[in-house]
Amino acid sequence: MRASVLSGILGIKRSVKGREAPDTLVSSNYQLAMPRREVFILIFVFFAITLSYASIVLHDRHAPAGKMAPDSITNYIFKGIGKIVPPSIIISDCVFVTSEPGKFIYESQSDEPTVCGVYLITDPDKRIEVNFLSFDVPCEQDGLVSFVDGWELNGEFFPSENDHELPFEKRVTEFCGSRVSHTFLSSQNSALVQYKIPVKGKGFTMFVRYRKNPFPCNILVNSTMDTFTLRNFGERKNCTLATIYPSAVQIVALNVGTKKLEGLNYLRQLDSGIIHHCDKHRLMDQVLIGGSNGLDTSKFELLDSVCGFTSKPERSFKLIGCGVTAIRLTSSGIFDNSISIFVRPAIDEEILNSNLICGL
Repeated sequence: MRASVLSGILGIKRSVKGREAPDTLVSSNYQLAMPRREVFILIFVFFAITLSYASIVLHDRHAPAGKMAPDSITNYIFKGIGKIVPPSIIISDCVFVTSEPGKFIYESQSDEPTVCGVYLITDPDKRIEVNFLSFDVPCEQDGLVSFVDGWELNGEFFPSENDHELPFEKRVTEFCGSRVSHTFLSSQNSALVQYKIPVKGKGFTMFVRYRKNPFPCNILVNSTMDTFTLRNFGERKNCTLATIYPSAVQIVALNVGTKKLEGLNYLRQLDSGIIHHCDKHRLMDQVLIGGSNGLDTSKFELLDSVCGFTSKPERSFKLIGCGVTAIRLTSSGIFDNSISIFVRPAIDEEILNSNLICGL
């Protein structure tokens, strides 16, 4: 910030200094009313009088010599910095979940080899960027930190291997030592920083910010009630939305397996409206709705599979009484598929009467 402010000031000075003075006081189309010499003399006298008056009026307003320390000047210039950079956040819990940006500080309080994690989550259309500002995790004492592209819990990952664009080995980066210069960027709106630092007083400081994701695919829901859209953007891939609570799901709009991509012919023409149990027809373009008791949505229990076209919301909700609710859009790459769904937490009575209860 200091560099940008100073360079801005210097830029202004350079532009003023580099400005060329005109050769004449008025345009060549006019003649001077008096000789050039007398004009300069009058201007000089005018400025001399003005400056003398200003020094008299403003004398009492000057700061006493020696009262303005360099730090005070810096504080004055950057007095608004607190509104730009959020205050530091201390990582106090072993399982620390946050959607806040800013600087996070962790310092180990014991010599126990406990594995903990900072679970980062943001809006569906954003990605997570992590930079380590300071890092002191001794390798020789079994200290280790890892960045996970997604979330991991009890050995299960979101997004699953079937849904993520990167192979699993490229989604987890482990490191230790005294310096980390790499910038980490997630593929979706969730990421995890895991750490094991069995040395009291050691730790790290990291800076987290959220970047715009122009093509969101996999979404981990961090709000309690909202409408979300999954879309394949004409690509052959899976996109999954997951909530980590039992949910009531309503289809708001659906266009799967019906809208052809430009330059391609229809391979099939589906009737308008929502078509259920599309998996039984072995269609590659469909939406799978179900749930599981873990983050690995590739193992979820299926409630329904839908395809077709509708612009009208369903009248009823699908109730999914599982720890994790999953809605997966599978696409062949032939169609430009999308689904908009409204999701909210299921209340207790709804959970007991769910359309799907995992494990039963």
